[in-house]
Amino acid sequence: MIKYQGRKSNYDKYPATAVEGTCWQGWPEIVARLQEESNPSRRDGRYILVVECYQGVYHEELIRGLQQLKPGRLISTDSLFRPATEIEAMTDAMLTDDPLFGYRTVLSYANLLDPEKVRNCRQEIAAGKGFIIVYGHGAATVVEEPGLLVYADMARWEIQQRARRHEIAGLGVNNQSESASRHYKRGYFLDWIICDNLKKKLIPQVDYWLDIHIPDSPRMITRDTWQQALAATVRTPFRVVPFFDPAPWGGQWMKEVCGLDPSVANYGWCFDCVPEENSLYLDVSGCRFEMPANNLVFYKTRELLGEPVEARFGQDFPIRFDFLDTIGGGNLSLQVHPTMQYIRDTFGISYTQDESYYLLDATPGATVYLGLKEDAQPQAFLEALR
Repeated sequence: MIKYQGRKSNYDKYPATAVEGTCWQGWPEIVARLQEESNPSRRDGRYILVVECYQGVYHEELIRGLQQLKPGRLISTDSLFRPATEIEAMTDAMLTDDPLFGYRTVLSYANLLDPEKVRNCRQEIAAGKGFIIVYGHGAATVVEEPGLLVYADMARWEIQQRARRHEIAGLGVNNQSESASRHYKRGYFLDWIICDNLKKKLIPQVDYWLDIHIPDSPRMITRDTWQQALAATVRTPFRVVPFFDPAPWGGQWMKEVCGLDPSVANYGWCFDCVPEENSLYLDVSGCRFEMPANNLVFYKTRELLGEPVEARFGQDFPIRFDFLDTIGGGNLSLQVHPTMQYIRDTFGISYTQDESYYLLDATPGATVYLGLKEDAQPQAFLEALR
């Protein structure tokens, strides 16, 4: 392990965009604010609050918090989904039998929710009076014109941590006990696509954004604050919130350079800019608010990517930045990526992954292996490379 003579790490693990605004912290403040907004007496005796949420939230916590609003009726969309066995049969072809690879879904909540249950729910809401909360996955598709729309958001790295602890399930299925890799696969090829496609449509309509990454410590900001913060972020160099993970070949270098927990066996990965998985921190007048960094890609696509990149990649951020640490560990895994035609035909993904490495540090005798076929001709290789 390389020693840095006691040098203190200057790596910022908590970068944030500062913005002025109000951030309501904790359920008492959030409930008080939503009660001000949802007084039924001001709305002809009926008021509908819709709380849409991303996959991976703790439903019990959110429902407990919302019940403090004392609604006349709280409807959970969990009761509106098709049977889990039906959803599993519907999605099997996309998830495939392969332990890792699947096919990007074209499904939406309209496919997962039972049309008859949704129709009956809408009729009940139309006939009801007083204060009604409709909560859960796809709630905003059940009530298309709510009095107030709140979005409970969640970054994918936190979702992965909860899946590893078997605390959460996928959309409409009971898969808490599945392996972390299968959770990730269902999220990547199915659940997160469905959630993101709805979120993109809802961005102009959401009244309040809810950060529920820290259990029992929710934070809430208005649509204006959310939009102003992302507009400020895209106008300046910025960083997302990095996260770290061990690997079979992981090393010890990042522990010192990035100031990480020395008791962890190793760190192989630092995901320092993978917006679809990283978080973005906002410093809202001294209150830290966390959201998926992908929100910036969705809301400010052209400003962030530029028109030519947007034209090719749409609302996908096409570059990922990682630290890979093998110092004091093992050899980096062999990197193999499919051709464009193969990845499009096999996985429904529109671009492949090319790689470029910058070597930041090395121990004496370190080696980089370039793997070639045994009968490869060096001159032919060089010509192909040129």
